[in-house]
Amino acid sequence: MKDPPVHGSSEVAAYIGLGSNVGDRQACIRAALERLHSTPGISRTAVSSTIETPPLGRSDQPPYLNAVAAITTTLPAERLLGTLQEIESSLGRERAEHWGPRTIDLDLILYGSEVIHTPHLTVPHPQMHLRSFVLRGLCELDGNLVHPLLHRTVGTLAERLGGADFALDPGRPQLICVAGIVGVGKTTLARALASVFACPTIAEAYDTNPYLPHVYAGRKDLALQSQLYFLNSRIEQLGKDRLPAGRVVTADYVFEKDRIYARRTLNPEQLAEYERYSPTAQDRVAEPVLTIYLTDTPQRCLERIRLRNRPYEQGIAAAWLDAFAQDFDDLFARWRKSPLIRLDASQFDPRKDEQVRELAREVRYYVAAGDEP
Repeated sequence: MKDPPVHGSSEVAAYIGLGSNVGDRQACIRAALERLHSTPGISRTAVSSTIETPPLGRSDQPPYLNAVAAITTTLPAERLLGTLQEIESSLGRERAEHWGPRTIDLDLILYGSEVIHTPHLTVPHPQMHLRSFVLRGLCELDGNLVHPLLHRTVGTLAERLGGADFALDPGRPQLICVAGIVGVGKTTLARALASVFACPTIAEAYDTNPYLPHVYAGRKDLALQSQLYFLNSRIEQLGKDRLPAGRVVTADYVFEKDRIYARRTLNPEQLAEYERYSPTAQDRVAEPVLTIYLTDTPQRCLERIRLRNRPYEQGIAAAWLDAFAQDFDDLFARWRKSPLIRLDASQFDPRKDEQVRELAREVRYYVAAGDEP
């Protein structure tokens, strides 16, 4: 029988992530839950369903079985952490290797709405917003839970991942890409974020492409040259060997837009020629650590296009923009390359410093470099 809680102590709702990839994984998780429930000061209230996921660290290890438990506890957070570590040790957990295989892994994900930073404990778990298997379990238990730092529900955070799992990695370029159709405000937002992060911006090579004005004017015979110019410039701008590891940089496009535009603007013969050059291009560019998809109506985008007054863009029609908007929607419906933040440009103005700084504060949690804005 459990000991009664300490008189006068208050109960806190906490969430524990459980994972196992060694031995009888289900039995390990079940044993950990039983020991949690038998610990004085802890009441287990609910457990999510289990989900199997590939390892985030070394790939040469078995897949994990994961779940999330909701508990109420009178234990202080540090003492609860100690209890989790004791349970891990009792079930054969060895701490010989970071990201290595383990019989059981118990992480304190949330402790009420508290924000805790000590030498031994960080709550909320610093990468919970990057783990679909954690967020999915939290959504099962309470989809209205709000992340104490990001101020977003776990449901919203889960949607950003599209079912994929990610990890902060300072060993890769911290590329933040802003995507969307022409005239939506990508460059303005990319530059505004770069100003907050004091980092470079990569801008699409519209103004240096010698073929583009002619293509907009109707020279379809130059469409392939224009598209190959963009392809080569994007490979050069986003090349893995060009962007330094651990450094934040913003870009006003995603590399995948190149294929979207090729399929929309090239005739079959030109597209076949383009396909001769493009297959290996994706492997040469850095993938973003975060993508921001900026959306708006074609009509509002046309208004911005008119205002910036690039002569070769003045013939763009709403139907043309609408077709590309559908292509981008399709791309990001299946996006798994990075977390994805969707922004409605009718409600977010990249020219407003307060809005940009609030977005940058949130973006900070998706990059593994730089100081918090």
